[in-house]
Amino acid sequence: MPPTLLHEHELLVAGHSCVAGIDEAGRGCWAGPVVAAAVVLGPNVLAQPELLEGVDDSKALTPLQRERLYKRILALVAGVGVGVVPASTIDALGIVPATRIAMMAALLALPCCPDALLIDAVRLDPLELPQRAIIRGDSASLSIAAASIVAKVSRDQRMHTAERAHPGYHFAQHKGYGTAAHHNALKS
Repeated sequence: MPPTLLHEHELLVAGHSCVAGIDEAGRGCWAGPVVAAAVVLGPNVLAQPELLEGVDDSKALTPLQRERLYKRILALVAGVGVGVVPASTIDALGIVPATRIAMMAALLALPCCPDALLIDAVRLDPLELPQRAIIRGDSASLSIAAASIVAKVSRDQRMHTAERAHPGYHFAQHKGYGTAAHHNALKS
């Protein structure tokens, strides 16, 4: 079943007017940044969710599907923010704190100020906003699913740039995830 607007509508009915969905890409990678995205769908998509037909958990989509949906998301939603935390910060602080920093940066990059948050499996404490940490939120909430696509495509773009700087590691192919090719490149 594709993601729905159930969580968004519950928050809107409760009196919130600007709900942001947040997700990240890059946890579990051997190389590269963690990238988070925050997406506010806006009234057009809330009234017609079919405008974002096909939007789902980024891991369930092909790279071509993600690229096409990424462009549609950017064209149709009310706001998008992206936060990037480099590998050096991940190494210094750990992936969970680095993920939270990326998510906060994504929120700050939004062109609007959300009054409620839907987050894939993470809470942003001590942020004093109503928030729901939803396990597998990228499969349940349309705004989190849209954020998962924006985060993944944004990170993949950065890994393509890293490929040009470090061609022997094949970052454009594996995006920093622990594949046999990446392992072999590290050994040589």
